[in-house]
Amino acid sequence: MTDLPRMFPPWLDRIQIRYFNPVIKPFAGRLPGLSLLRHRGRRSGRDYETVVTTYRRGNELAIVLGHGKTDWVKNVLAAGEADVVVRGREWHVVNPRIVPPGGEVAALPGFARLQAKNSAVFVADIA
Repeated sequence: MTDLPRMFPPWLDRIQIRYFNPVIKPFAGRLPGLSLLRHRGRRSGRDYETVVTTYRRGNELAIVLGHGKTDWVKNVLAAGEADVVVRGREWHVVNPRIVPPGGEVAALPGFARLQAKNSAVFVADIA
């Protein structure tokens, strides 16, 4: 799966990365709805932190990929692991995978399942 459907246009991605993410990053991982994904660059080896919206049920963590297959998705898939800070707790996730649009993901609440009908979902297991 090289390219995934997107809910947001590329110009909105650029605005979010440049202006919105730096403002909310200090709060990510502490506020409900905002999580901080820590991952390593697949080519550079550099450490990155990315703001994401996560959903959890049991040991399954899910992220709706409204922006498509971004660099963080490629990095985590290549590494096979990452760390996620959710409400002040850090979890190590393994076995990352992509569920195609319309696929069943138990960790998603009802409103996120509506989004997932048209977007792929990143799913990983909490180790």
